[in-house]
Amino acid sequence: MNAQHPPARARWFEKDDARAVAIRDFLSTYADSDDYDLLGEMMITLCRLVRDGCGRGELKLLNTALKELRYGFKMFAPYGDVPKVSMFGSARTPEDHPQYLQAVKFAELMEQVGWMIITGAGDGIMRAGHHGATREASFGVAIRLPFEQSTNTVIADDEKLANFKYFFTRKLMFVKEAGAIALFPGGFGTQDEGFEALTLIQTGKATPMPIVLVDEPGGTYWQHWRTYVQSELLRTNMISDEDMHLFYLTDVAENAVREITHFYSRYHSSRHVKGEFVIRMKSGLSEPAVATLNDEFADLLTGGTIRQVDGALPLENGEAADLPRLVFKYNNRSAGRLRLLINSVNDAESQDG
Repeated sequence: MNAQHPPARARWFEKDDARAVAIRDFLSTYADSDDYDLLGEMMITLCRLVRDGCGRGELKLLNTALKELRYGFKMFAPYGDVPKVSMFGSARTPEDHPQYLQAVKFAELMEQVGWMIITGAGDGIMRAGHHGATREASFGVAIRLPFEQSTNTVIADDEKLANFKYFFTRKLMFVKEAGAIALFPGGFGTQDEGFEALTLIQTGKATPMPIVLVDEPGGTYWQHWRTYVQSELLRTNMISDEDMHLFYLTDVAENAVREITHFYSRYHSSRHVKGEFVIRMKSGLSEPAVATLNDEFADLLTGGTIRQVDGALPLENGEAADLPRLVFKYNNRSAGRLRLLINSVNDAESQDG
């Protein structure tokens, strides 16, 4: 175990008291890892739960949640480099309904451009997603319910199917593993997932990603939803004008796919790194393009300028080290404007013209 220079948050690890020594010895023997500090903190938290008098019911909840998350991480790990879209919609949509057929078409198109599909593994729109993408390109993140939910025949018994007891662990998987969210018409659950995804991105708790709202051809479900958002949320200043850029509405499957793939045409990923926001790009921008970004998006900055650097910052631990970056001090409250900046990055002139 690499315990030469533990970070500040794990200074307890250097202590010689019996608990620190016992945890250190246990991890060295059974869980040797460069992330010993985090594993040690988890063990300390377990000890504190006992000290706090945590009841058996709460311990059962934590135990189940941890096991579910561990299995989910394990299931997705072999596919970490494959982009994925989480699809949501009604479990009650029949297979001959235009909404079902639209979902099949969308998933099929996403699979053709190299993406995999994540759904809740039930029937209706969830089955449509697996139907279109095929079993090989599908993940199922199922929830155990006393009614309505059963695993669809496409993903049943697949190694890429996980069953969850808790909605919150399942929700984490849907967002953590996805590079995009696709919402088809559905009930309370679909609305819940859609508003949660928007909230996570609006508040910066999730990295920017495309959220597409897909109606059947000529459908009005999401149009009516947008009308409500505009008339009741935007009109009363409960959200900002810029928040309307966090989603894209269409009734054409090809447009939904284009919205997602264009988002990643140059944009690769983003991170907060010691007070700065870092956008990793698949190709660099010309100097005039960077200057234009500074002119158009100065309102996003708390100081300084948007600058382009050639590779990873020292604190990025070498992630995507060879990619160029845009680095700036982001105000952390303008997610809609940030999305517009990413759009401009994707459309901007490259370094080689």
